[in-house]
Amino acid sequence: MSSAACLLSLLLGSGAAWADCGIERGSVRILSNDFDALGTVLREARSCASETVRVAINMTTEHKSLQVPALTVNPAQYTVALVSNNTIMPLLNADLVRPLDEYVEKYGQDLAPNQLIRVDGKVMAIAFMGNSQHLFMRGDVLEQAGIEPPTSYEEILAAAKKLRDDGIMRYPLAAANQGGWYLANEFVNTYLGMDGQFFEPGSAEPAINNEAGLETLRVMKEMTEYMAPEYLTFTADELKKMYLGGDVAIINQWGSMVNGHVDPDGPAPEIGEATILAAAPTVGDKGIPAAALWWDGFTIARNISDEDAEASFRAMVHGARPDVANENPAAATWLTKDFNPPASAQGVMATANGGARPYPMSPYMGLMHAALGSELTDFMQGKESAEQALADTEAAYRTAAREAGFLN
Repeated sequence: MSSAACLLSLLLGSGAAWADCGIERGSVRILSNDFDALGTVLREARSCASETVRVAINMTTEHKSLQVPALTVNPAQYTVALVSNNTIMPLLNADLVRPLDEYVEKYGQDLAPNQLIRVDGKVMAIAFMGNSQHLFMRGDVLEQAGIEPPTSYEEILAAAKKLRDDGIMRYPLAAANQGGWYLANEFVNTYLGMDGQFFEPGSAEPAINNEAGLETLRVMKEMTEYMAPEYLTFTADELKKMYLGGDVAIINQWGSMVNGHVDPDGPAPEIGEATILAAAPTVGDKGIPAAALWWDGFTIARNISDEDAEASFRAMVHGARPDVANENPAAATWLTKDFNPPASAQGVMATANGGARPYPMSPYMGLMHAALGSELTDFMQGKESAEQALADTEAAYRTAAREAGFLN
């Protein structure tokens, strides 16, 4: 599917094959992030188009900035918003999506219980794929140094030291530490591995300026000693380039990107063949994989007709049905019934089975994430202490939370 950000009206014309989705009429208008696994689902949803059913899709990386204004107008510009743990919260906070229990009862026979995302007891989204960051390791490089594949950050640091001391790699590590969202995400991952809590129980008060927060920053900074000097510019895409270029040996990378790293027909098939996929590393003594669990799924807009809502739900359920997962097993870590994950999904599955915690679905987590992204850069550059960085983060968060009405 094209990555163009323009609205793509996908009307099946004469001669096209229509799927038997059971939809008599309606308008299905979908707003989505833009990556391959979502395209797999949306191509199937598109097949529900007919002479009386219109399906229009906008796949764009700008979806997060579009979804609230697009669903606020009445009628909403889109009937479906594809969301994840964190992108659903602005829609819930603004009451822009509708409960799906009625549609699940009528048309959700093929949905697994873990696909039903409930908020206050109501099904507000349907998840169809899971994701997480996890370890990608050059097995050949580790073997050259006589190193067993590490399972913890402590073991990763020891492995990196040996690779450097043995003259094999000067900078064997890399992480998606670009200032902003990525850097905040690295903190979130490690802090979850420390079993840290972001807020005081039952409150919007921040709770990261503590021993777990300080230890998280210590580990993040220690890791950079084995990274190239420009480590604060790395995104997930940069990690991929560095890994396939043979520049690094160990990364914590998104499971949804695995096929690009191990593709036998890709730019570095020998590296893909040597790659070990494993659970995200633990940190400290908690035994919890240090990576948030994510899900991707769909919501149905509130400000649309019931006819369009029902058509949209049925089209999306068709797009994410178990047959799609089984016919495209390597496209994603599917959450559908009876999915038998291939070897490429083993990193995400191992992370989940190891007890990794989900990315927090809190109304104010987005504000915390933004504060972390803006306030941790000086610490990572050695310009301020960990204590000051966490204090600055909590102060920035409190300001934003007061403006949003979460704190007095």
